[in-house]
Amino acid sequence: MTDPTRPDEPIVPPATIGMLGGGQLGKYALSAANAMGYRTLVVDPDPDAPAAVVTNEHVVTSYDDPDALDRLASKCSVVTTEFENAPASALESLSMRTRVAPSAHAVAIAQDRLVEKAFMVAHGIAVGPHAPAPANIGDEQRRAAHALAHDGAVIKTARLGYDGKGQRRVTGVEELDAVLAEFADTDCIVESLLDLRCEVSVIIARTADGASTHWDVAENIHVDGILDVSIVPARIDPTLAARAVDLATSIVEGLDYVGVLTVEMFVVDDDRLLVNEVAPRPHNSGHWTLDASVTSQFEQQIRAVCNVGLGATDMTAPAVAMVNLLGDLWFPDGAVTAVEPDWSVALADPAATLHLYGKTEPRPARKMGHLTVTAPTADAAEHRALELRALVTR
Repeated sequence: MTDPTRPDEPIVPPATIGMLGGGQLGKYALSAANAMGYRTLVVDPDPDAPAAVVTNEHVVTSYDDPDALDRLASKCSVVTTEFENAPASALESLSMRTRVAPSAHAVAIAQDRLVEKAFMVAHGIAVGPHAPAPANIGDEQRRAAHALAHDGAVIKTARLGYDGKGQRRVTGVEELDAVLAEFADTDCIVESLLDLRCEVSVIIARTADGASTHWDVAENIHVDGILDVSIVPARIDPTLAARAVDLATSIVEGLDYVGVLTVEMFVVDDDRLLVNEVAPRPHNSGHWTLDASVTSQFEQQIRAVCNVGLGATDMTAPAVAMVNLLGDLWFPDGAVTAVEPDWSVALADPAATLHLYGKTEPRPARKMGHLTVTAPTADAAEHRALELRALVTR
């Protein structure tokens, strides 16, 4: 078993890697771990969690179950997570007995938008205009929120919101107050709506000894708060892309982060970069690395938390695009009963790779899989990926 006070000691196969969370991100990371010769143990309350089919052991229970934490601590040389809402208290408890990466401290910052924004401001990282709106909001805080709402704002719950959940747009003070009343018992943050040129993300990996590497910047398009398309390389000026990488590097170092970290940013009209939020894990916008990078973000997560050296992140194609496959595809034209899409056209395209996550129940807005397409240019990759997604719908 590893000594948690020696985070730079390499962890090599056949050591056991533990993971809190068994979604598709965990499935890909543990598949990479298995291919490298590691054993794996997952804790996830869902008996049908996607990662259950690739792990050596799946403990079906809550993430903070004391018996499960004891099992992780006794069997695993390192414990990591595949989503930001794993209880930081559980990670802190585990860190007393085995290595944990990323740290409970870093995860706790990313779990709370109020804390995350405060971290950015304290470290001189540019963010958009915002105002805290805690459950016990005071008069001064409400006035600051009102000032943002005049030109349009989005209200986000401080915790547990993702993929558009826990978010509401407002167009004035009255709407803002109505939503705050609805969220009266919830800490929130109010953010000004921005005039965006585009959204980008930087995925960066860092080891305990401070080595880091990153992939090409991704350009991201969201629909209803959910990532729809990622295009790599981003269609932005190379100087701007380099600045995005520098921002991500400063954040990963400021957090003393170990593992794969994703930094989502807004590009505004005057070529300023504003950090939106961070994700302490591999990210949907990095799924393309499975098919168009020397090392995927998932293998890199394992390499980083085990401190065995980071892999090369060079692209293996000139350009790539990824489109998400949401559960809506299973319900064409308002169908009540799910209909399996026709995957044959996507499978027949040699430039395309289909990924389905193995989730048993398709639902609207649920991420069921993704489709990756490589091409000579970013525009061509995006066009073909969108075309193929349209064609699979029956």
